[in-house]
Amino acid sequence: MTLEDLRELAGHEQDRQTKFRFRILYCSSAGCVSSGCDDVKKTLRAALDAGGFAETCELIGTGCLGLCGEGPLVLVQPGPVMYRHVTPAIAQRIVDEHIAQGKPVEEHRVNLADPFFAAQTRIVLERMGTINAESIDECIAAGGYEALGKVLTEMAPEEVVAEIRKSGLRGRGGAGYSTGLKWDIVRKGKADQKYVVCNADEGDPGAFMDRSVLEGDPHRVLEGMAIAGYAVGANQGFIYVRAEYPLAIDRLRTAIRQAEKLGLLGNRILESQFNFRIDLRIGAGAFVCGEETALLRSVMGRRGRPRPRPPYPSESGLWGKPTLINNVETFANIAPIIAKGSAWFSGIGTPKSTGTKVFALAGNVRNTGLIEVPMGIPLRRIIFDIAGGTPEGTEFKAAQTGGPSGGCIPKEHLDLPVDYESLATVGSIMGSGGMIVMDSTASMVDVAKYFMEFCMDESCGKCIPCRVGTKHIYLLLDKISRGEGSAEDFGLLKELCTMVRETSLCGLGQSAPNPVLSTIRFFQEEYTRLLKPPTEFADGGTGGAHASVSAEGKE
Repeated sequence: MTLEDLRELAGHEQDRQTKFRFRILYCSSAGCVSSGCDDVKKTLRAALDAGGFAETCELIGTGCLGLCGEGPLVLVQPGPVMYRHVTPAIAQRIVDEHIAQGKPVEEHRVNLADPFFAAQTRIVLERMGTINAESIDECIAAGGYEALGKVLTEMAPEEVVAEIRKSGLRGRGGAGYSTGLKWDIVRKGKADQKYVVCNADEGDPGAFMDRSVLEGDPHRVLEGMAIAGYAVGANQGFIYVRAEYPLAIDRLRTAIRQAEKLGLLGNRILESQFNFRIDLRIGAGAFVCGEETALLRSVMGRRGRPRPRPPYPSESGLWGKPTLINNVETFANIAPIIAKGSAWFSGIGTPKSTGTKVFALAGNVRNTGLIEVPMGIPLRRIIFDIAGGTPEGTEFKAAQTGGPSGGCIPKEHLDLPVDYESLATVGSIMGSGGMIVMDSTASMVDVAKYFMEFCMDESCGKCIPCRVGTKHIYLLLDKISRGEGSAEDFGLLKELCTMVRETSLCGLGQSAPNPVLSTIRFFQEEYTRLLKPPTEFADGGTGGAHASVSAEGKE
């Protein structure tokens, strides 16, 4: 297939779609599948057939439509008109009233002018909810693989790297390292073999951004990886995805087969001299394998445990060769940057944090789901405009960003811009994009204990500070939460957090104390309120904090 063939295919698919009076798209992502979209699909199909609409209406399984807490969701085009909480009975009405009579079912209609949708800027999620999640033809008709064709026919590898550097794109996996700089290091590496790896090991509690992209628009990620392979001189890519994402895995496998069949992956891509294959590696769900050196060991069939750096993977990664690692969202940004230009992308967001960020909204808010917003948007706008605020009768208390590695942002910082630098000033991080909102009913000590228990369970055990330190921090938090902790326990808690942060081997251990330290920083009164007065201890004052923790640690 040539670039001209690709564009001809896009035209044919666009013409095919215009033959339908209506396109009915039902969300087929994991969230809506779990809430009954399969029954909705069957009802829609049967109703269309019975009403004689099978030839004039197309029924499509699409990616995440965003408003996950309102699923199953159905979108009817033209319009568009979206419906929430669709049951088989409502699906029948959509066909009988909307399709047959042109009268939308108003009581189940979603207001698409609502800030949840209007305040978003969609780049990564641009095609989500508009194309068939399992059709490469629909992806191509919506511009898929056009950017890959552009780099193979018009750009040298160093020009591609320069364009990514000028865009200001930073890694969306958490650390925010310059994507273009990382690409440049790998490109300049001298080796007979190089690799490109997509980190899809999304393990943060409450996070589902990468999963949703892989389920709804896998070709966006494949195209980004192929462009990266061309830019850095690699001919082999791997996607490391956790086994808990079976739908994403199935759709990735389908997408890879489709791309290979059309000559968009494999040998002589678009009849150029560029060869690039992508294979999947399925992880067992270990959180530590999100750390790049542990991930690479797992890809090679070894136990997923981190190693000290340097050397960095860009110099010595898979099998000792230069390896480029980016996460799903980072790769999903590549094709739009190439297609529309670095100046367009860098004009979105802030000068140091360009572009957009995808967040998974969860917790005590009215609207939970998947959103994409410009970098630098105030936290207040996300919580109260997009998320709709907290439930009636409660007040906003804090937002947790960055998952177990992040921190809690209190209400006095609601006007904080959500970008890499601003989040760091309040002890949090961007992370991969999980955002959990807590209202006035939440106990911040329990929140800290929850995240510390997660980190304790997920520690690989290689280094003592993380293996032992996280357990003792958890035991102290548990003791304090039960009202049995002393002032010495509280002091020891802070000391242990500092020790674990400063001496752990990898990012998991180094960032594990963040939720604890941030809750202490902004909600210390919740800790001190639970501490026993010194007079309540039989030993006369110290409370035996060190001894009691040591004893508990031996259990």
